[in-house]
Amino acid sequence: MQFIQNNLLIIGLILVSGAMLLWPTIGRIFFGRKQVDVQEAVLKMNHEDAVVLDVREENEVALGRIPHAKHIPLGQLKNRLSELEKFKAKPVIVACRSGHRSSGACGILTQNGFADVYNLAGGMSAWEQANLPVEK
Repeated sequence: MQFIQNNLLIIGLILVSGAMLLWPTIGRIFFGRKQVDVQEAVLKMNHEDAVVLDVREENEVALGRIPHAKHIPLGQLKNRLSELEKFKAKPVIVACRSGHRSSGACGILTQNGFADVYNLAGGMSAWEQANLPVEK
């Protein structure tokens, strides 16, 4: 018990960091968020006319993005949902650098009536590791 009292801050940091690592899994289980890997994303883009939404910041997108992806930074998404209204009937694949921010964006889209929303597992990092095309 003395150890816990002396190291409360460290224990708190461990718990918070663990929760952050598990957040995508928690989102899928409790909030019904769907996830696709890069191969599934490409299939949805090619066969289901899926729209890709990149929620990274401008400086990240400048380094490269998925070809034809729509760019709306996560912080602006709620105010710019009207730009995506015409895509409500299509699958929407949301991407960020690693898949964490895009998970939050999936929640925003789902809450606003987008029914077929997917988080790109691993984000742009996974896309680039798979040597898929990047547009600058």
